[in-house]
Amino acid sequence: MKRLLFIYNAKSGTGAIAKNLSNIIDLFVKSGYRVEAYPTQSVMDAKKQVINRSHEFDLIVCSGGDGTLNEVVSGVMQLEDKPVIGYIPTGSTNDFATSIGLKKNMLNNAKIAVGGYKYKVDVGTFNQDRNFVYVVAFGAFTEVSYATPQKLKNVIGHPAYLIEGIKSLPSIKSHHMRFEFNDKVIEDDFIYGMISNSNSVGGFKGLTGKNVVLDDGLYEVTLVKMPKNIQELAYIAQAMLNPKIKSEYVYRFKVSEIRAYSTEAVGWTVDGECGGTHKSVTIINNPNAVTIMGAKKR
Repeated sequence: MKRLLFIYNAKSGTGAIAKNLSNIIDLFVKSGYRVEAYPTQSVMDAKKQVINRSHEFDLIVCSGGDGTLNEVVSGVMQLEDKPVIGYIPTGSTNDFATSIGLKKNMLNNAKIAVGGYKYKVDVGTFNQDRNFVYVVAFGAFTEVSYATPQKLKNVIGHPAYLIEGIKSLPSIKSHHMRFEFNDKVIEDDFIYGMISNSNSVGGFKGLTGKNVVLDDGLYEVTLVKMPKNIQELAYIAQAMLNPKIKSEYVYRFKVSEIRAYSTEAVGWTVDGECGGTHKSVTIINNPNAVTIMGAKKR
């Protein structure tokens, strides 16, 4: 009998995994797997389990938010023989899940985890020692994802991020930065930037631009310059939400590798989690690095 390791974050989202755990495991068993369920005990525990135990199993399925998926993918990236990953999203936003067709029905996602479409997915390297699945970002609002209280996210879900984002508006500041890519250089004062591989970021679709392909070896880059006044900030917001709107303050382009330099240490997020502060950052795309089960293509 095939073996399946089910790694889950019991505290993710509203804790709904606890109500569905028995049915999910039963579904896995009926699909022909001997299942070992493991609740994560601490930060990076999921990554440790993957690195130390994946050789014992035919399939790794994880359940949690984007952070849990990041840990599992980061663990798989350190393995020579990389197992297929199944994913049951239970976080507050679940951005990457949207890109592979996963919706809110947990049991349906469990079925997909063991019998869906195998997506080859690019995985990023952030400063050589950290991986990311779908986005790294800096600047305005980037701290919202990990600064928003878990209790608030559990109670009202995605709107909790909007509340925290509005609260941070008065503190928006710019960073003087230089970006080097494809023998080009952009240098200016920026209030926001993201390098992404997803159709959704922060629960918003369309922010990353058009024609997002998960396995093309390219990242979508969005950089936002410092506006001169609040009115221009409103125009920038419109351009961010609708890529068809052009703005002199918003750069959009695709890269496989990019380097960023700043005059002061800038705070970054990695898949929605704190990524530390850095004066220099190197971001590299590793094409087709892992395989993740998603909804079948139509």
